[in-house]
Amino acid sequence: MLEQLLLILPMAITVIGAFFLMLLSWNKRFTLKDYNLVAVFFLMLSFIVEFPQLSNTEIIYIFPEVFGTMYIIDNFSTLFDLMFTAGAILTLLINTDYFKSRNYFNGEYFALVLFSVFGMMTLAHSNELVTAFIALEIASLSVYALAGYHKNNRLSTEAMLKYMILGSMTGAFFILGTALIYGAVGSTTLGDIALFIKSASDSESLLVITGGTFILVTILFKIGAVPFHSWVVDVYHGAPFPVTMFMASTFKIALFAIALRLYLVDFAPINVIWSELLQVITVLTLIGGSWLAISQDNLKRMLAGSSIVHSGYMLIAISSIGLGSQEAAPAIMFYLMSYFLSSVGAFGILSFIASRSNKALTFKDFKGFSQRRPYLAAMMAIFMLSLSGFPSTIGFLGKFYIFTSAIESGQILLAGLGILTAFISVYYYFKLIAMMYFYPTDEPQKKFPMDLSGVLIGLMAVLVIWGGIGTGLIPFIPGADGFIDIAKQAVLSLQ
Repeated sequence: MLEQLLLILPMAITVIGAFFLMLLSWNKRFTLKDYNLVAVFFLMLSFIVEFPQLSNTEIIYIFPEVFGTMYIIDNFSTLFDLMFTAGAILTLLINTDYFKSRNYFNGEYFALVLFSVFGMMTLAHSNELVTAFIALEIASLSVYALAGYHKNNRLSTEAMLKYMILGSMTGAFFILGTALIYGAVGSTTLGDIALFIKSASDSESLLVITGGTFILVTILFKIGAVPFHSWVVDVYHGAPFPVTMFMASTFKIALFAIALRLYLVDFAPINVIWSELLQVITVLTLIGGSWLAISQDNLKRMLAGSSIVHSGYMLIAISSIGLGSQEAAPAIMFYLMSYFLSSVGAFGILSFIASRSNKALTFKDFKGFSQRRPYLAAMMAIFMLSLSGFPSTIGFLGKFYIFTSAIESGQILLAGLGILTAFISVYYYFKLIAMMYFYPTDEPQKKFPMDLSGVLIGLMAVLVIWGGIGTGLIPFIPGADGFIDIAKQAVLSLQ
């Protein structure tokens, strides 16, 4: 029993930290810096306790005599836990200056971040559909509140309402799908559903297929796939910068945790049924996201449109899984890691700049940025190159593995469209680079911000390059091969 308590300790630390911050929030003696440090302390403690579990290849069900197989501990969930806590830590530390510059943040904000991380961790460990739904709602409700945290800002309030109403509606599809599956199977546990599908006739599987499709709708909405994308640009634009960063780099990853577990375990015998539907949605997502990104002048909205395109890349690999690709699932895991590093860095720089200004950041605001802040400009260029899939960055390898899995599964046209949209992305990513390096400015050069935010952004830039060309010369820092090995081990724990 003690061993199992230790295994769930990282999640327990996170939720205890959230409640502790709620209790502290009423006390006016504590400053935002204090709340931030407390939140980071609990998240760091959770990360440190969790990290040794990554080398544990054993699959464990927590308290099976009480919960059965509802809650699972494996390499897959552990890797996602580490990304969730790391994403929250980086979000809080990089945005320190932003918190100081805005007077609407308080202790409850940091509690909501930890509650959201707790929900995401529970989602990654869920081996049962009702548990997954509850975890998804805990994470989602926290993010809804965070998106509208600047209550005096009309755009922030609009973002929260749009996200909450549409998100709640699509969340209902998840529980409806779960009910249909339970009606057919008599269980909502993933292993039981897979066993039922293997032995059921086509007519008996109809309710399961219908329920699975409803659940798929919820997931597609949450990741912003077209035609379920109407909320993405407005919510990313209206939410405060730290929240946008958290949503783009961390919350989106959580959705793929449950999507992969469902697709690789629960619906593995019939996942080919959704391949054609996913192919159509992938085409729409790649084209629609590219159009949205190209048409934006505001950088937040541009990155929101581009995040839709990145969802499209990962949908290519998900449809490849259903068509028999063995490399697709590890490719998604690697891509999630590459997108995580690149988006955290890009949004971190935008947040740093926004903390010194109250206006919306556009491409024009970055004219001559390389002359004003040469080091930040170089790091932003690295992140833009990675997001576009430029060679020698981790983003290039991420796209390479995605397109390789598509070709392996025979989706040549889909791979071609993915490559085409990657070329299109060069326009809006390189547009920012051109603004930074090819336009003059009258403002004087400023020193590199030698604070924690600047150091962490610099670390992200180094990892983006190292993940593209690194070969493991430094044993404790995984290079490109190390990242893909971690991804493969995580996927193997599902099988």
